[in-house]
Amino acid sequence: MIEILLLLALPASGKSELRRYLDSLDPEVALRTLGIGPTVQIDDFPYVHLMRRFSQEAIGLGLDPPFFGDDDGTFIDGRDWGTLIHLVNEDFRFLTNGPVHDGSAGNWLTARLAEARAKAGGDPYFPSLSPDVRSRIELAIEVEARDLLDEISERRWRPGQTIVIEFARGMPAGSVCPPPPPLGYGYSLPLLAPEILDRARILYVQVSPEESRRKNRERTVVGEEGSILHHGVPEQVMLADYDGDDAVWLMNSATRPGTIDVGRDSRNYQVPAAIFDNRGDLTSFLRAEPESWGIEDLTALRVRLEEAFGLLRG
Repeated sequence: MIEILLLLALPASGKSELRRYLDSLDPEVALRTLGIGPTVQIDDFPYVHLMRRFSQEAIGLGLDPPFFGDDDGTFIDGRDWGTLIHLVNEDFRFLTNGPVHDGSAGNWLTARLAEARAKAGGDPYFPSLSPDVRSRIELAIEVEARDLLDEISERRWRPGQTIVIEFARGMPAGSVCPPPPPLGYGYSLPLLAPEILDRARILYVQVSPEESRRKNRERTVVGEEGSILHHGVPEQVMLADYDGDDAVWLMNSATRPGTIDVGRDSRNYQVPAAIFDNRGDLTSFLRAEPESWGIEDLTALRVRLEEAFGLLRG
């Protein structure tokens, strides 16, 4: 059985839709056809959204923003791609132990962001604020932080489940592989915790950058900025951060076919990897309510998924 599935792709490629589909499957069918158990899911997008919210509040107070200079821009410090991975590692550990926090959820989140950013080599930011200013920012974000804390507190991994971890990485227009750190999967994958890399397999959802941008515009619903299925990545970010990625290059450069080499702590993890070709858009229909999913669409999706998961299962 696949214990940990890393679901990677450019934005709007179909990752979140696939998570929804996998979560809908009958457990016996999922195990027999795809080799996965009931899923428990981790995604770094909620942190990106909350980083934007923290930046908005800081700007409103006349401060230098911690993460984003404006609502449509890219990271001020590219090392925050690493910050996100350290948060994912912590979310992974929460699956068995859970977060322990009885106070302000805003304070819980700023403390986590500061620690993760320090691990990535960046400025922790929040400890340098005065207690009054930090409290004002934390209070402004309290409701959204509480929603995240509650969601994480409810997640629990049990034997027989498959952990699905989703994140997107990329590089700007005109880049060549390998992209320099902190860009691309070549930077982020080695930051994953050893206990993830030891058991992980990678499913890469392939679409063109043009199709990624089109689907990003198509899925965007105003007012749903925090939604997994309906948020939109700013067009400026799509061009600056996601005009391509290095996933296929990493697979083609691997020492063993069907894997990606991930070097961490003087060890090379040969992580099994496969491509789910979604250039024909087999997944957008999954945004609708399940009762409207058509048989033909489901059949085409199932055939392609079983091919890709068959490669992962060896």
